[in-house]
Amino acid sequence: MEPSETDWTATPASPVSANARQAALIRQNNLTKPPGSLGQLEVCAVQLAALQDTDAPTTRPAYIGIFAADHGVAAEGVSAFPAEVTGEMVRNFSRGGAAISVMAEHLDAQLEVISLGLVNDPGELDRVVRLDLGPGTANLLNEPAMTEFQLASSLDAGRHVAEKVVQTQSQLFIGGEMGIGNTTSASALACAFLALPPEQLTGSGTGLDKAGVEHKLHVIEQALNRHSSVLQQGPPLAVLRHLGGFEIAGLVGAYIGCAQMGKPVLVDGFIASVAALAAVRINPSINPWLFYSHCSAEPGHQHVLAALNSTPLLNLGMRLGEGSGAAVAVLVLEAACQLHNNMATFSEAGVSGGSD
Repeated sequence: MEPSETDWTATPASPVSANARQAALIRQNNLTKPPGSLGQLEVCAVQLAALQDTDAPTTRPAYIGIFAADHGVAAEGVSAFPAEVTGEMVRNFSRGGAAISVMAEHLDAQLEVISLGLVNDPGELDRVVRLDLGPGTANLLNEPAMTEFQLASSLDAGRHVAEKVVQTQSQLFIGGEMGIGNTTSASALACAFLALPPEQLTGSGTGLDKAGVEHKLHVIEQALNRHSSVLQQGPPLAVLRHLGGFEIAGLVGAYIGCAQMGKPVLVDGFIASVAALAAVRINPSINPWLFYSHCSAEPGHQHVLAALNSTPLLNLGMRLGEGSGAAVAVLVLEAACQLHNNMATFSEAGVSGGSD
């Protein structure tokens, strides 16, 4: 795959239907319930109706794309697991043994893994697209994580997934990630975008103990210092190139591409939300197309969600990644759609109190 330039990322998102939004609001206010009594479910149904330009919003079929890549910073001992696990988990995704694989089957969703560059590449596998950009990123502690070519290629990989969402007539995109060391990269990105210290945004990731978290925090601090000139003056794409990962950039490309092509996105946990933050900084017009599934147990996630002015659907203490939290939250969005589409209005039910 020849990467394009990154200029496409600035193309505005598809417009949101004001007429569909107004019709959905009117319907919600005339369903047999007190106005607002279904809380966030009402908000989600109205927003999805506006995005899909329909009076019957739906989540099905959903398309799940898992971006996998390794990180050079893993060499600094910032994860409780070795880098080889990324490739092993890609094999597990393909065989259907991972959490997201189980949820994809439960949701009847199409699942695809995009392998962008692994230390331990398992080779050709079912449901896995291989785009080898190298054995992971460079070590962001010492140099930019990605070259311009690798960044453009990763973004393009995400855009191609968005095109598949359109081609399969899917109604919702869920992006997941897998990459040992990627909470370090995501935390560094969040620090750069939010101008917050690593102490507020760094967590245990795969299960580091207190000493491990302190070491990880120190690595992030050093990396931020090394790249400080770019982080202070560079555009968001430059920040992403210096501190991000192939899979994080893949998510960024998918989010922007889906919004440009008129497909709603359900964002997963901490790493996926950092990718969403980067995507919105690159192209603010995509913001209405993003739903946020859950609040992760990673301490930095609340800060990222606050910066995005977002209300997550769930808070279950999850921190697995893979798109697993978003896959669970689909059930909540689905409930919102079912209630919106199938409840009776006051006039239909012969109940006093409505205005329809």
